[in-house]
Amino acid sequence: MRGMNTVSWGILGCGNVTEVKSGPAFHRVPHSSLAAVMRRDGTKAEDYARRHGVPRWYSDAEALIRDPGVNAVYIATPPGFHCELALKVAEAGKPCYVEKPMARNAEECLRMVDAFRKAGQPLFVAYYRRGLPHFRRVKEVIDSGELGRLRGLNYFYSNDLLRNGVDPNAWRYQPEISGGGLFWDLGSHALDLFDWWLGPLEATSGHCLRRTETSPVEDRAALTAVTNGGVSVAASWNFLSPFHVDRVELTFDDGDIRCPVFGSTTLEFRLADGSTREEDHPHGPHIQENLISSIVEAIRTGSPAPSTGESAMRTNQVMDRVAGRCGQARCGGDEGSV
Repeated sequence: MRGMNTVSWGILGCGNVTEVKSGPAFHRVPHSSLAAVMRRDGTKAEDYARRHGVPRWYSDAEALIRDPGVNAVYIATPPGFHCELALKVAEAGKPCYVEKPMARNAEECLRMVDAFRKAGQPLFVAYYRRGLPHFRRVKEVIDSGELGRLRGLNYFYSNDLLRNGVDPNAWRYQPEISGGGLFWDLGSHALDLFDWWLGPLEATSGHCLRRTETSPVEDRAALTAVTNGGVSVAASWNFLSPFHVDRVELTFDDGDIRCPVFGSTTLEFRLADGSTREEDHPHGPHIQENLISSIVEAIRTGSPAPSTGESAMRTNQVMDRVAGRCGQARCGGDEGSV
């Protein structure tokens, strides 16, 4: 949609993720505005619109998609709605920005990518770590050869989110809505980050484990992979641990970098000569703002954006392979709530 002066967004599903992480950024980014919001509960939609200075609100998704004052749509619903709603946005001929994970499985992702390709409209996904300064610094080190050639990446994540039971009403713990559990919700962030840093993960193998008495979703996952550039990758997740660990280690010829995927923006450098240093690259309060800014420019000018439907689909493909399944849930159902 080159030549568009202002990208006027509509949000489908104005829940918690839109309160600080994304919603305010649509007003802050140049050449962007938030024109309308939608939630099935009209009272909550009206309240959100009032608090965030949004001109219009809806309780019907199709009404927002058809709004002539909305020329791009952000889908911020649980994943079980992403495919169904995205296909309607594509049919309306409007660009779309979808929350992560992109969908419940790679089959749904492919339907979305194909629909937007046929519609001649761009599709983006909210893997906002691709826009954060400290992760961009890591990619700079990798691409520039500052520490020599990257040889390997190891990631270990653990927490106690499943040790004391789960809320059965929370969509993250309902696979028919979420696609999986915490591996889909949290693990997808790490996997997409690795895809951006290293390129597509090839020769992926792994497994998901589940203790039925603890949770209806997976409580542990692990994978190994390699890239076309010869980088080896190993990662594991444990949601039953009494300890919280979140550590990426990137090993180069001349040193390594350590950082978490979540939280701290500090990078720890260890160099081959035995010296160490830290770099901190903080971001602003609206964590999706940098990515949204690049997406607005992509819509307006046709410039590339760092997170697209094609790149996000690769993350779903990896998760499906690790789980040992292909697509099980198909879009078109009526699960959960917007």
